[in-house]
Amino acid sequence: MVLADATGSWTGTNGFRLMPADPLAESPATLTVATAAGGHLTTVSYSWAHPTDGPQDGLLVIAAGDEPGSLAAWWGDSWHQQPTAMTLAGTTGGVPEVELSAEYGGGWGWRITLDAADPTTVRLRMENVVPADQADPDTPAGPYPVMVADLRRA
Repeated sequence: MVLADATGSWTGTNGFRLMPADPLAESPATLTVATAAGGHLTTVSYSWAHPTDGPQDGLLVIAAGDEPGSLAAWWGDSWHQQPTAMTLAGTTGGVPEVELSAEYGGGWGWRITLDAADPTTVRLRMENVVPADQADPDTPAGPYPVMVADLRRA
């Protein structure tokens, strides 16, 4: 099972920003890692607050992919993914870290990383990836963090 040592409830803070030059707006956050389907799926449910739009929540469902070490995932968030969910693919290198990514909207990318290497903390990081052909001085090409949640066991 992916993230086996991280199962349970976590609380902490989440930083959110829309654009790379924006400061991260912090809010309280929660996260719960659980198993489903006889241990074949890992669910990551979380909550956070948008600075203007208020309380939000999301769900990430992770499964083993077709190749060893590969992952398949489905992600939905009440603020980011309206009204559809995103399908992501990724890897786990045998460590308590999950890296997932997908493309959307004309070459833009989205990355989600869950890092539970330290048994007392979990970091959930979401990045927007700006394509080179849509970059400008205020929005350079490449990834930038949109959400960064740092959590401890509840």
